[in-house]
Amino acid sequence: MLDTAELTSNTHLAIDAEWVGTPVSLRDGHARVSLTTHARMAADARGLVHGGFVFGLADYAAMLAINDPHVVLGSSEARFLKPVVVGDVVVASATREAVAGKKHTVKVTCTRADEPVFEGTFTCFVLPQHVLGPDVARDVTGDAS
Repeated sequence: MLDTAELTSNTHLAIDAEWVGTPVSLRDGHARVSLTTHARMAADARGLVHGGFVFGLADYAAMLAINDPHVVLGSSEARFLKPVVVGDVVVASATREAVAGKKHTVKVTCTRADEPVFEGTFTCFVLPQHVLGPDVARDVTGDAS
């Protein structure tokens, strides 16, 4: 039985919500993340949002559904169903469907006003330590001081 209590995010803590969305619901094996698209995501003058931003939203939701600090994406199968334009609010709903050891399979659907715009299956792995190793630390703030 799944725990339906809201959880705290344990993964991707330094990620910028402007580009991948904001968690709106997080519980064991499930996550919902909302992204308001903006002009800097546009691929052209008509306001078409580059699919990489929708994929990033879906990927982030998949990571949150697993919610382990050492989760990484191994592979994905993605289908872009409808275009997204600047100003659209896209919500990713992710559900962990299977676990086999360190391998987790997560299904993600992204919708705009309840209309599916993206579907994907994400194969994720929970590693015993950070993918960069135990002793790697970087200044991700860009502050050189």
